[in-house]
Amino acid sequence: MVLTTRIKNDLTESKINLKVASLFIPVAFFTYLFHECGHWIVGELLGNAMHMGLNEANAISGTYAGKTDNLYISMGGPAFTILQAALFLEVLEITKSIYAYPFVFFAAFSRFFSLVFGGFSLQDEARITFVPGAGSYLAAAIVIAVLFGLLWRSSYLLKLNLKAIGYYIMLSTLGILIVIGVNKLIM
Repeated sequence: MVLTTRIKNDLTESKINLKVASLFIPVAFFTYLFHECGHWIVGELLGNAMHMGLNEANAISGTYAGKTDNLYISMGGPAFTILQAALFLEVLEITKSIYAYPFVFFAAFSRFFSLVFGGFSLQDEARITFVPGAGSYLAAAIVIAVLFGLLWRSSYLLKLNLKAIGYYIMLSTLGILIVIGVNKLIM
């Protein structure tokens, strides 16, 4: 009884209700598709016939038209993920709505999760090298720093503490696992 009361109080303090919790599943799918859409759009703009799935976007032919296309197409996904977080931070700034927060949170969490648990060398940021010799971690550090900065601002605006962040991590983990499961089913 005491534990359930404490959890209810924590969720209320964290601004998590059933609507916010259930929003994480569609937000997870939206974030993955929006990220892949970034790759697809850049690829198409560079003259490549592209195809897109839930967790992939590649040239239909298997090779890109230009020598630097892989670099720019790799940048498209993280750029769109940052764009998503920035747009929804702006919505949050204007409306102070908790319903914009999952879009910012999941954008940051999904890139962090992918980099840490998805095999770093397979991620977009590992293929992006801004400065020759700087190493593949520079792009990842920049993307994560920008996303975490946007997330920090969002959390600050809503006055969410570390306990709240823990609950949002649990919801995001569930969202990612569902997306991964669905992606494996449709492949």
